[in-house]
Amino acid sequence: MGHLGTAGTRTTGTATVAELVQRQWGDHRVGLRDRSRVLSHHQVASGAAARAALLVDLVPRGAEPHLGVLLDNTPEFPLWLSAAALAGAAVAGINPTRRGAELARDILHTECRVLVTERARLPLLDGLDLPGVRVLVTDTEAYGELLAPYADAVPGEAVLGPVGPGNRMLLYFTSGSTGAPKAAICTQGRLAAAGASLAGHFGVRRDDVHYICMPMFHGNAVIADWAPAVAAGAGVALRARFSASGFLDDVREFGATYFTYVGRAVQYLLATPERPDDRDHPLRLGFGTEAGAVDAARFEARFGARLVEGYGSSEGGAAIQHTADTPAGAIGRAAPGDDLAVVDPDTGEERATAVLSGGGRLLNGAEAIGELVNRGPNPFEGYWRHPEAEEARRRGGWYWTGDLFFRDTQGFLYFAGRTDDRLRVDSENLAAAVVESILSRWGEAAAVAVYAVPDPVAGDQVMAALALRSGGPGGAAGPDGFDPAAFAAFLASQPDLGTKMAPRFIRVVRELPVTATNKIHRVGLRREGFRCEDPVWWRPAGESAYRPLTAGDVSALEAEYADHGREDLLNR
Repeated sequence: MGHLGTAGTRTTGTATVAELVQRQWGDHRVGLRDRSRVLSHHQVASGAAARAALLVDLVPRGAEPHLGVLLDNTPEFPLWLSAAALAGAAVAGINPTRRGAELARDILHTECRVLVTERARLPLLDGLDLPGVRVLVTDTEAYGELLAPYADAVPGEAVLGPVGPGNRMLLYFTSGSTGAPKAAICTQGRLAAAGASLAGHFGVRRDDVHYICMPMFHGNAVIADWAPAVAAGAGVALRARFSASGFLDDVREFGATYFTYVGRAVQYLLATPERPDDRDHPLRLGFGTEAGAVDAARFEARFGARLVEGYGSSEGGAAIQHTADTPAGAIGRAAPGDDLAVVDPDTGEERATAVLSGGGRLLNGAEAIGELVNRGPNPFEGYWRHPEAEEARRRGGWYWTGDLFFRDTQGFLYFAGRTDDRLRVDSENLAAAVVESILSRWGEAAAVAVYAVPDPVAGDQVMAALALRSGGPGGAAGPDGFDPAAFAAFLASQPDLGTKMAPRFIRVVRELPVTATNKIHRVGLRREGFRCEDPVWWRPAGESAYRPLTAGDVSALEAEYADHGREDLLNR
């Protein structure tokens, strides 16, 4: 599922993020803080103006006005977002879970001439060839000295060119089924409109405080949390990295009233020990995706704050809006201006209306599930330097989301998975082909297929089917020829294996199943998942070593799916 924030908004042609930043000048209320630093709105605007002036001096004449930001959620991240808006530049959020050549590719593909990072992230850059990229390390004396001459800068004085709604503002990576991540474009006009739309929809006030604990390299935190705060003149509080145990303490200390979440964040919060003061806080709303109806209800019952699930994407091509009458399990209806339909991905014909049982279970999935498309005008602004991907998204004049849905008789839409071989692991989109290319380096692998199996709580887990070379390894190898220790050591030695990519389950097969056209039969692999007749090895939660998956393990996993209301996903 795409991340949230666009909410079906259209660029109005009158507002820019730069104007929103300039509006903070002279406002001496608290505007941005974390546990070590407190800045007023005026200081944010002043700091952004200084960074904008520095950026104008650093970007070579004629170069694309792009900078990369490789940071935790420190005040420097929103300061550089604001600076980019003032200067007319675009920020590429660099994912720190990427490694080696893949990380370098993200920086160079987006043509970043400046990379803003911190000392803790410098090891990721060791050995990378980044020609023409100026690296700024924010937590150093040299950085402070570099900024000092620009301390008196005023917002709007230093620009790289005319600043308007059409200026690129974000280049945020979104993975698909075709290899390397694509950088979706979001302009100042669309980001400002998205912020204003969400601020209006949720009644964000100037005295609200938006708590950003999701990573700001991800579009969710910027589009759905930072942008509405800036649009409404609300405060922003940061957590460097999400912490379930520190969540409520932060909310209380910062006076936070709103936050966003993706993936398993809500489940991590529910797993913390219950306390008598769980409801003693100012939080009133969480907005996000993939919590699920069961855990959203548990969250509200325990913490007294409402969670609103939504659907949208950094591409902005389609959005679903939650309303008060949205039934449990549904995302909502099409946002204003969107003409959403659920269609057969091959023919484009609309799928049948869903038939639901009294308990909300889908009874006609084979006829009702299809790909969600937007047949109307939409604010999708394309991908950076990727015309083939743009054409695939816009084929036939429609916007194709790549996500599977079904629709009930009242027009409410329900998320049902992803097309092709995309995976979403702990809120990160992965392309199976990239993981396959890494696993294929293992000397004992004759063939590899990587695919998604549903996570018991939210999103997906990585599963791989391995066909081993004849004979297999000896020593610690199991009876199927798979050596778990050797495989784990191989994974640990791969510099470009991101932290979300290692398979949770390994299925050992004699040969990979193929279709009539000799393509890997991924649908069958996904359908069988880990409940198959072939030997399966897995890494239980909290463990680093692979061990055989037993019948008892399968039963325990099935119970976990049922506990989170996701048992149906094992049978699709």
